[in-house]
Amino acid sequence: MDTTCTRIFGIDVGHRVMRHESKCAHVHGHRYGIEVTCAAPNLDAVGRVIDFGVVKEVVGQWLDDNLDHGYAHHPDDPVGAYLRAQGQRTFSMPTQYGEPTAENIARLVGHTAGELLSQHGITVTHVRVYETPNCWADWRKEA
Repeated sequence: MDTTCTRIFGIDVGHRVMRHESKCAHVHGHRYGIEVTCAAPNLDAVGRVIDFGVVKEVVGQWLDDNLDHGYAHHPDDPVGAYLRAQGQRTFSMPTQYGEPTAENIARLVGHTAGELLSQHGITVTHVRVYETPNCWADWRKEA
């Protein structure tokens, strides 16, 4: 698999990192940039790894339904429960991912996008999550 393609997504998410030693322990938000890199054993009849529109439809829909314009939180974060009770959109990070850091969001998106796109014969090999234009985290599929 030496040919890949990458689709970039932009989502707005509020969060806090409860155990952060500084100001990120406070509720705030980011305009996340998320790059999802896909690979396939062969190019399709058109010469693509996958149609970018399929990646947008499948992964973009999951991001829209779960994270965009919501509050991502650790399962123990009482702010998440409060917001949910107020009818606000929240996303409790699955326990195995913990705090909603850029690193953990990259892992979550990598695993989730990999599951969703596997139905199309695609392997997600890399996810990059930009928390700010100057700071990002990478997840790579284990070989």
